[in-house]
Amino acid sequence: MARRTVVGIEGGSFLVNGRPTCAGRTWRGMRLEGLLMNARLVQGTFDDLNPDTRGRWAYPDGPWDADRNTDEFVAAMGAWRACGLDAFTINLQGGCPLGYCDAQPWRNSAFEADGTARADYFARLGRILDRADALGMVVILGLFYFGQDQRLAGEAAVRRAVDGTVDWLCDGGRANVLVEIGNEVDHPRYDHDVIGAARCDELIRRVQSRSTGRVGSPAGRLLASASTCGGRLPPENIAAAADFVLLHGNGVDRPDGIRDLVRRCRAMPACRGRPVLFNEDDHFGFDRSDNNMIAAVGERAGWGYFDYRMAGEGYDEGFQSVPVNWGISSARKRGFFGLLAEMTGSAGRT
Repeated sequence: MARRTVVGIEGGSFLVNGRPTCAGRTWRGMRLEGLLMNARLVQGTFDDLNPDTRGRWAYPDGPWDADRNTDEFVAAMGAWRACGLDAFTINLQGGCPLGYCDAQPWRNSAFEADGTARADYFARLGRILDRADALGMVVILGLFYFGQDQRLAGEAAVRRAVDGTVDWLCDGGRANVLVEIGNEVDHPRYDHDVIGAARCDELIRRVQSRSTGRVGSPAGRLLASASTCGGRLPPENIAAAADFVLLHGNGVDRPDGIRDLVRRCRAMPACRGRPVLFNEDDHFGFDRSDNNMIAAVGERAGWGYFDYRMAGEGYDEGFQSVPVNWGISSARKRGFFGLLAEMTGSAGRT
């Protein structure tokens, strides 16, 4: 299949097909060129292989259906893109389908216990990546999530999952993908040390080396990183290995806190010159003169919208809570996509 979209990095900016994102665009004196504006849409391949919990995810009009979920995700992507969304994060072990949670008895993993790929998950992922490629969108592909990484039997299985995913991406000619080894790898609930913050650089370098010479992109390989918990800077080993810096804004309740976080990040010797990207932040206030999204852009960092269904809310709310309405179907979603369209000068309607 001919591919259309290639992501690259040059001088601290993200490029798509050789041109900076939002080329030449400024908003309120802030330069958007080279930033990757994104949303956390991690449940695009979600399924639950635990029969005891699968019934929790029923739609208002019928039982849970993983293919329906992916079909509706793909159908919504054009509207997101029309509003200026450059990228989105999807994760092969999802995210908490309740927004935030402790115990996770459901089984949502694209990998068997030995680390081999599940064909059904990767088929759904392929449909999403194909549509993103056609739309000129970048996909931040997360591999592991705390609360589900224990589905892998051991460290060898983790490495096998990484290698198999890299091979699948490279063999498919997919050059629009950024790899996120794990979501918040400094979270204490990861079972496998090699995914955790102290050793995650091993897997970042594994992705980079295994893909070298196999991707039709400026780097000639896949670009990789890992995210850390909200408000935290990456440890030196991850910052030194990563191609781009992934931050989270959870818990950073003031826009000035976002500004400070980015500035401290850029002051780290290992981070200098790398693009900075938030791919998770659950702060909104999109109608205000200042918010976390505006603060990030003002500091030359891309920003990622994270929304989930809160207590008492219905099906139309949130993008992480399963079942998901993937449309721009709530006031919060309209607020984000409306501000995004204004910032990027896009013609999308919310």
